[in-house]
Amino acid sequence: MTVTTAQSPPGEKDQPSPASPPVPGTSLPGGSTTLGESRRNLATLRATDVYAMLGAGAASLAITWLMFDRMLPFNGALGFVVIAYVLFLGLYALLVSFDEDGPAVRDRVAAAIIQSLGLVMLAVLAFVVVYTLYEGREALPHLNFYTESMADAGPLEPLGVGGILHAIVGTLWQIGIALAICIPSGLVCAVFLNEVPGAFSRFVRTIVEAMTALPSIVAGLFIYATFILALGFDSSGLAAALAISVMMLPIIIRAADVVIRLVPGTLREASYALGTSRWRTVWHVVLPTSRSGLTTAVILGTARGVGETSPVLLTAGFTAELNTNPLEGPMVSLPLAAFELVKSPEPTYIARGFGTAAVLLVLVLVLFVVARVIGGRGPGQLTRRQEHRRVKASRRDARRFTVRATTDKTSLSPASSAGSASTRSTP
Repeated sequence: MTVTTAQSPPGEKDQPSPASPPVPGTSLPGGSTTLGESRRNLATLRATDVYAMLGAGAASLAITWLMFDRMLPFNGALGFVVIAYVLFLGLYALLVSFDEDGPAVRDRVAAAIIQSLGLVMLAVLAFVVVYTLYEGREALPHLNFYTESMADAGPLEPLGVGGILHAIVGTLWQIGIALAICIPSGLVCAVFLNEVPGAFSRFVRTIVEAMTALPSIVAGLFIYATFILALGFDSSGLAAALAISVMMLPIIIRAADVVIRLVPGTLREASYALGTSRWRTVWHVVLPTSRSGLTTAVILGTARGVGETSPVLLTAGFTAELNTNPLEGPMVSLPLAAFELVKSPEPTYIARGFGTAAVLLVLVLVLFVVARVIGGRGPGQLTRRQEHRRVKASRRDARRFTVRATTDKTSLSPASSAGSASTRSTP
């Protein structure tokens, strides 16, 4: 069945359809005035956070004082601090919840815990440094403390006699030899673990991770049994440096391995795309990119080795005289000297021991600053000498390009073109 629609006559024009009724619109209350969007505060510290933290701290201290002094039979400074800290976290979370939602409250509480732990660690470090300097204040002002040894200073001698020159020289020799061994070998091993994957590299990484937790006395016993007893060498600064190297090497390898892993793979791929070999890529791309992290790895290893006492005592012995030859004879270090001096009941020896510890802190700080200055530049940052060489090379390239452009213009001049055209014409 076919359905047909009615056709209008030919002379009849199309009439417009009646207009449909307007659809009612939606109007906002308050007229046509639009409200502007309020700006978000992107600051990390706001006034409400400060008020909540101060209020929670004051309330926790007041409640803890009431509990310890008026309500419960509690005593002790440690318990007071622990209970006050727990109350502080609870009150701080309650005050923050008045203005924020659940995730924000958890974030603020976690941030308060992390920051408080950081403050505790900073306070402990400051206490150790200040206490060491305070206890050694009597020995540090004396010039002979840095220029003499303890060979002529007995237990009853005043602080104007004797010093720790022998310990300073011994520490410099031992840590210098250890760094000369550990820096190249540790960096080469870290590069091997990253650039030559395989079963052997996984085995080496496992051994390195296991040696990271090696006790220092085991390293000293190993060098004593192999280097001194088996090979027949005497106790010396070299043996102590080898024992310290055993402690430093896994730390440097592990830290350098992690740093080299963070180098973006796109940098290696770009170097390989230019036709560069693997080891040239490592030397010119990977190591310069991770220079700052490798310096940190060396600093961590140095911090582990410079404070060792038992390996030095086993392999180098103890002496009160100055020994500048690391190949023979006993040689003492600053940590061992501080340990031996503090054991004495004499006040002058105890003051010398704390002064020795203060000198060790300063020496470690100087080594760290030197290491940071040498290797602390970021990727792409050049020294003044490198920048000078780069500028000279750019000037040579600019002169070469200018000569090439002049030669090309001369060869393409109209006279030379006409001469070449006449030469090519045939009779």
